[in-house]
Amino acid sequence: MPGWGSSRWSGFGVAIIGVLVAAAARAALEPVLGDRAAYLPFVLAILATVLACGPVPAVLAAIMSLGFGWYFSGFGRLNAADIVEAATFLVVAAGIIALGHLMNRARRRASVSDAKADARSREARQVIEELNLLIDGAHGHAIYMLDTTGHVTIWNEGAERLKGWSEAEVLGKHASLFYPPDARAIGKPEADLARAREEGRFEEEDWRLRKDGREFLAAVSTTALVDEAGELRGFAKIVSDITDKRAAENTIRAREDHLSSILSTVPDAMVVINDHGVILSFSAAAQALFGYSEEETVGRNVSMLMPSPDRERHDSYIARYLETGEKRIIGKGRVVFAARKDGSSFPMELSIGEASTGDQRIFTGFVRDLTERRHTEARLEDLRSELIHVSRVSAMGSMASTLAHELNQPIGAIANYVEAVRDRLVDLDPAELPMLIEALGDAAKDALRAGDIVRRLREFVARGEVARTVERLPALINEASVLGLIGARERGIEARFDLDPYASPVFVDRVQIQQVLINLIRNACEAMKDQDERRVTVTSRLDRAGFARVTVMDTGPGVAPEIANQLFTAFVSTKQDGMGLGLSICRTIIEANEGRIWMEPGEGGGTCFHFTLPLAEMEDEHGEQ
Repeated sequence: MPGWGSSRWSGFGVAIIGVLVAAAARAALEPVLGDRAAYLPFVLAILATVLACGPVPAVLAAIMSLGFGWYFSGFGRLNAADIVEAATFLVVAAGIIALGHLMNRARRRASVSDAKADARSREARQVIEELNLLIDGAHGHAIYMLDTTGHVTIWNEGAERLKGWSEAEVLGKHASLFYPPDARAIGKPEADLARAREEGRFEEEDWRLRKDGREFLAAVSTTALVDEAGELRGFAKIVSDITDKRAAENTIRAREDHLSSILSTVPDAMVVINDHGVILSFSAAAQALFGYSEEETVGRNVSMLMPSPDRERHDSYIARYLETGEKRIIGKGRVVFAARKDGSSFPMELSIGEASTGDQRIFTGFVRDLTERRHTEARLEDLRSELIHVSRVSAMGSMASTLAHELNQPIGAIANYVEAVRDRLVDLDPAELPMLIEALGDAAKDALRAGDIVRRLREFVARGEVARTVERLPALINEASVLGLIGARERGIEARFDLDPYASPVFVDRVQIQQVLINLIRNACEAMKDQDERRVTVTSRLDRAGFARVTVMDTGPGVAPEIANQLFTAFVSTKQDGMGLGLSICRTIIEANEGRIWMEPGEGGGTCFHFTLPLAEMEDEHGEQ
């Protein structure tokens, strides 16, 4: 290494120069010393060399010194005394070199130790400065230290900002200065220090005092400072003002209590869920309506409140909404079925609202039981049906009278013409033939007139405007089912719904299609009155392109084969007291709405009635919507 070589050669130079200087000094003292102390001046040269340049140059200095010493001791003679003196010098020189080397090592270690101490000192000063900056920069927090007796030893700027006292005003003062008078009177300052000494650290919320005499609610943390030997060195205190925070929390709590009191008195049931369908809140009205307690529902999936198949599909409904953002029920009211704890189902009006809390979405459902309303509507519907029946009977009487009057004349004329022709044919006179032909022509005209009367009457009965609109098929089915299933639960009939949300919307006359559904559902319920298993299932699916199919299935005895093909014909009925007009009217309505209706036996028994309805998208293509 170049650096090492240059340092070594410079050391050798120092050694040579030192020995030459010592030799010159000894030569100068030659007249005085003679051959005595021949080696003494060279001891200093060796010591200086080893201290300045290290042991290797010192060895060179010792060798050179031995030569000069031998010269000054009487060069050319060799006796025992000279040999002993030279050996003694070598031993002394070796000792000096070894001692100097040890001194150099100790000096280097001391230098390294001093450097490390300086570095640690600088680091310590830096840490102290940063700690002071941290403590002073802790806005809203007072951080200060107490000695073992509770007197202030360190006071940060945060403490000055929070409490108002400067460092000069509080250093050496007892911590009781910061307590309200009533707390000082009961000895709380001393009790807090004793508690911190026993527990090591404790936290509390308590009232503290500012310099201007104002009190504030503080969060106080007191820590006992103990060294490795377990001796108490003092206390550290951290104090923060939480007056505004607690006031805000109390205000929020009061609002929550107020809101809870309002919601507990609202007659509508309220259920709050998160975006995973887990129930977060279950109001008192919901508990009364569904029969579950809040403890039984909170934390469970809301599908527990639904009948099949919505119970199994509800999570997929939420996932589809979160993925597509398409609102099918949120923000809208609709009629659906729900399930109570006892397993019974009931119609309800459901309205859902959405809100976001941070990264989480929550959905609030307001539920209104429609059971009583549906019973009332059913009674009104029965009364209206009776009135309509009476009016129809009256109208049929008037129509029969009018029909008899209108048809009486042409039919009577036809009879007269035919009888006259018959009588004349017995003794036919060729001269009367033109008259007979004219009479038959008049009879034909009267027959056509009667037929025209019947045709116009038929058109009058069949005529009706179909007011078609775009309708959500699941909602249409739910609303109709509520009416059609009135009293079904009391008769032990189970209702199931499997509605495809994608088989919607449809372009139909809403009231007419609901009449068809009500008729089919009531027929199904009546067909199962003597069956052990009583179940009505209503499904909706996509059918052929542009159509949705609705199916009403029952577990009844089925339809006899001899009347299956004539089931939709007027005056054909499977009921003993039926008129046979219901299914004929259903077929007329479905066909007027551009669909078709048919019946099939169920796979496991019972009957399946199917009908199709045009989808609204198909109507868009034809420009009819």
